[in-house]
Amino acid sequence: MSPRAQQLPSISCVMPAYNEAASLPAVAAQTLAALRALSPRVELVVVNDGSRDATESVVRGLCASEPALRLVQLSRNFGKEAALTAGIAAARGEVVVLMDADGQHPTALLADMLRHWQQGADVVYAVRRTREDQSGLHRKLVPWFYDIVNWGSRVRIPRDAGDFRLMDRRVVDALLKLPERHRFMKGLYAWVGFPSVALDYDPLPRAAGHSSFGLRGALRLGTTGLFAFTAVPLRLLGLLGVVLAVSAMGYGLWVVLDYFFNGIDVPGYATLVVGMMFLSGVQLVSIGLLSEYVARIYDEVKQRPLYLVADEAGSGLAQDGQPGS
Repeated sequence: MSPRAQQLPSISCVMPAYNEAASLPAVAAQTLAALRALSPRVELVVVNDGSRDATESVVRGLCASEPALRLVQLSRNFGKEAALTAGIAAARGEVVVLMDADGQHPTALLADMLRHWQQGADVVYAVRRTREDQSGLHRKLVPWFYDIVNWGSRVRIPRDAGDFRLMDRRVVDALLKLPERHRFMKGLYAWVGFPSVALDYDPLPRAAGHSSFGLRGALRLGTTGLFAFTAVPLRLLGLLGVVLAVSAMGYGLWVVLDYFFNGIDVPGYATLVVGMMFLSGVQLVSIGLLSEYVARIYDEVKQRPLYLVADEAGSGLAQDGQPGS
């Protein structure tokens, strides 16, 4: 039997929020009720990622009436990956749960997550059964992304696993040791390892409003993940260079033999122009890909903070692990 079997750990729930003023009152109340059904020591850490609506004032009002709720106010919008990192750094619980503020992550799954933790799992992550709430193009691109990023990699990123997960404190501490600025959290979860369990779930409808994370945001995040966790684009360019070089030598040999044995004089103007344009395009694409890697190296070596906290409110779990009052 796992030594955790009878434990009721302190639980921190990290919830990044961007323009979620309409949904937060209901989502926060529902989440705290579900957490308190699992442990007497809980906190909900809402990270306001530079929202342009009334998210900050709504959360401050909730903090005034709910001691288990905390606000981490970022100085501007740094993106969800940075907001998740800020929330993980602020969380004080022995177990940390990550959830979205739009209400699409079912709180009913939290009991199963905690049960798997009590049985010895350090990470329990939720896997979407469906992507019907996304566009057709988005649904088609997702499998391609995971195929590419996992191709030849020693770190396998689970397909359709998002940020909805429960993590033991030692997993959280391991994540906080990773200093990179271009963060792809799904890849970092997989990179740190630790015993993990997957649970299937169906996303719920949004509590209010509409998602600000569309296809463009998904492409931007996917590009970050691709360049952060695989060198496949560079390897493909190298392979393309070998193929072009062998093809060019084979074609040159064929032209020479054709001329000497068949006496055919090939003017080659069109072939020359097309070949030059094709090779020029390949070179520009190669330079562009290399530039993406170099730009990310440039951002990393500047060592700027991943995020800046402007203010905090609420008590949540006190430093000694007891609930704030």
